[in-house]
Amino acid sequence: MVIPIILLLVAAFVFCWKIGLKKNLNSVPIENQYSTTVTGNTKNENDNNPAVQSVNNGLPWNLVLVNKWNPLPENYEIELVKLPGGEKVDRRIYEPLMEMLEAAKDANWNQLPKIVSGYRTQQTQQELYDEKVSEYKKEGYSDEEAIEQAEQWVAVPGCSEHQLGIAVDINGATYDLYFWLQENSYKYGFIFRYPAGKTDITGTAEEVWHYRYVGVEAATEIYESGVCLEEYLNKLEK
Repeated sequence: MVIPIILLLVAAFVFCWKIGLKKNLNSVPIENQYSTTVTGNTKNENDNNPAVQSVNNGLPWNLVLVNKWNPLPENYEIELVKLPGGEKVDRRIYEPLMEMLEAAKDANWNQLPKIVSGYRTQQTQQELYDEKVSEYKKEGYSDEEAIEQAEQWVAVPGCSEHQLGIAVDINGATYDLYFWLQENSYKYGFIFRYPAGKTDITGTAEEVWHYRYVGVEAATEIYESGVCLEEYLNKLEK
């Protein structure tokens, strides 16, 4: 009789402990449960994956791939320059970017399009990510659902192209600007990074405002063949 009673008590203790643990976990704010705090090199769960690490081996700076499966390369260095309006970008894309914005004025009521987001620090990306997750939580989504929804619009810190300094979000006075950009950005080395119909490949929902520098040669090939950056790089490997 003694042994069954002991086993029953142990089972009851484990059951109560699990319930208490679950309650404690659920009481932790979403930002603290899922935030990635990084000091120095950008790290995430893919960093030890050889397949991921090999993607950017040998690629020039303008073709480095950063998405939800491929984090910012370790020890990535960047020299920033300030744009009109205060945002910053990699110095190497400043001239072609400004040339493109000047040319786009004709499609934007003769106004220079605004860069509303350029280079982002790890901290800034973290804040944007946490804010988006919280928004979906307030709408009634569960923790997991909120994260899934948020990551369609805001990259996980360490996996955002904005941290490369060669991607920008552009605002215009009229929507016609985005039609112009889709048809002309390649001439200046930029690509419409997240087109509709490519979300399963890019990992990001369509963003008509987001443009990324890859160089004129690559941008022209991507534009003419109607592929996204991931597909283009996949062809280069073959």
